[in-house]
Amino acid sequence: MTSTRSEAAYARALAAFKTPTLDLLHGRYAPFVVAALSSLFSADRPAVAVSDAHVEVDEILDELRAAGYGDDERGLPAGQAREICRYWVRVGWLVPQIDDGVEVYRLSAHAVGALEITGRTGGRTRVSNSRVRTLLEAVERLAGDAENDPQRRLERLRGERDLLDAEIDRVEGGHADPVDDDELLEEAENILHLARELPADFTRVAESIKAMQRDVVADLRRDVRPTGEVLREYLQRGQHVIQSTPEGRAFAGALRLIGDPERIDALTSDLRNALAQPFARLMDPAQRAELDAISRRVELGVQEVLTAQRRASHVITQQVRTHDPARDRQVDDLLRDVMAGLHSWASTSADAVVDPLRGMPVAGVGHLRQSLGDIRPPGAPAPLTAAGDVEFLDSDTRAWGGPRYSELEAHVATLGSEYDLAGAFTGAPDGTRRPVDLVGLLEIAHRGEIDERGEVSIVEALRPDGTTRRFAFGSVTARTPEEDDD
Repeated sequence: MTSTRSEAAYARALAAFKTPTLDLLHGRYAPFVVAALSSLFSADRPAVAVSDAHVEVDEILDELRAAGYGDDERGLPAGQAREICRYWVRVGWLVPQIDDGVEVYRLSAHAVGALEITGRTGGRTRVSNSRVRTLLEAVERLAGDAENDPQRRLERLRGERDLLDAEIDRVEGGHADPVDDDELLEEAENILHLARELPADFTRVAESIKAMQRDVVADLRRDVRPTGEVLREYLQRGQHVIQSTPEGRAFAGALRLIGDPERIDALTSDLRNALAQPFARLMDPAQRAELDAISRRVELGVQEVLTAQRRASHVITQQVRTHDPARDRQVDDLLRDVMAGLHSWASTSADAVVDPLRGMPVAGVGHLRQSLGDIRPPGAPAPLTAAGDVEFLDSDTRAWGGPRYSELEAHVATLGSEYDLAGAFTGAPDGTRRPVDLVGLLEIAHRGEIDERGEVSIVEALRPDGTTRRFAFGSVTARTPEEDDD
C-alpha cells in the first residue's frame, strides 16, 4: 500500500512539473521571466501590443545588464526581445491574439498562476482569524447546502437569524465594540489572497473555451456524416459553448453572482469605503492599489471570458456554414503534401539538387474558348420601334405600363399657356389618371417653367383595377414653353 501511494504521489508530482507553470518557475531564467511579465502586464493592462512588448522587454534587458545582473548562474537570456517572446509563446507562457486588428500578447493561465505563486511567496502568509473564519464559513455553507433534511435546514437558518437579531440588539443598544485595526488588516490581506487567484481562473476558463473551439473545428473537418446532422450538432455546440467545458460551467454559475453590473458597482463602493477607513494606513501602497483594483480585475476577467465565448461561437458557426467535407479533405491533403515536401527538402544535404517549380498546375475550370474571332459587332443594331407600333398581347398589359405621354400632352395642350397641375390631373380622362400618369404629368410640367406656391395639393388617382389612391404634393402652377417664346 505504501508503495502504491508513493507511486501515485510521484506520478502527480511528475505531471505537475510538466506543466508550463512550474516549468516557468523552475527554468534557468525564471527570475527574469517573472520580472519581465509582471512589468509588462497588470490588472489594467491585460493585453500588450506585440511591437510594444518587444521594445519594453529590450529595455528591461538593457537596464538589468547595465545594473550588473546577468553574471550569476541563472543570468539573463541572450538574444533580442523578439526571439525571447516567441520562445515564451512556444512554451505556453504568452498567447498571441488579434485584438481590433492589432496583434497582441496576453498572459496564459499558466503564466498568471506562476506570477501569483511568486507574489504570494514574497508576502506574509500566516494563520489569521479572518482566514480561519473564511474556511469555517465555507465549510458551514457547504454542509448547509448539502443538507437534505428540511427540519435541520430550518434549525440552521433559525440559528443564523438568532445570531443576527442578537447583533442588531447590541448595535441598537450602543454596546457594539469597534473592530481592532489589526483584525481589519488581516481581513484585507485575506481578501487580497483570495483575489489573486481570480485572474488565473478567468484566463483558464477562456483558454478552455478556445481549446474546445479548436477541437470542434478539427472534429468538424474530419466529420464524414451527412451535412444536416453535422449542422444541427455543431451549431448547438456553438450556441452553448460556455457549457461545453467544466471550467465554463463553473464560470456560468459564478457569473450569476458577478455578472450583474449593480453588484460590480456595489463591490467598487465597498472597497473604496474600506480604503477610506483608518486601518488602511497600515497597508503599504501596493496593497492598497491591489485592493482598489479588485473590482476592475473581476470586470476584466468576465469580459475576457465572454469575449472568448463570442469568438468561439462565431468561429464554430462560420465553420459549420462553410462545411464542405470534400473540399476540406482536399485542403488537408494539399497541406500534408506541402509539409511532407518541406520536410524532405529540409532533410537533404546542402549540396543536394532541388527541382525548381517551372509552372503552376492547370486549374480544372473546364473548356474555355480558344479563339475570340472578330471582336467587332456583326452590324448596327435595329432602330428602336416607335411607341405607337408596339403590339401588346392584351389591353391589360398596357394598362399597367408606364405614363401615357401622348394622351397627357394632348390634354395639356387644351389647358392654355398656364395651368394648375392638380386641376390638370383631376380633369384628365380616367385612362390617364393612374399614379404613373401623375409622374408623367409632373415631367411634362417641368419642361416649361413652374411656380411653387407653398401650399399642398391633394389628388385622387384611379388604378386600372378600379381602386383609388390619394397623393399629396406641393402645389405647382405650370407654364408651357410657348408662353416664354412669345
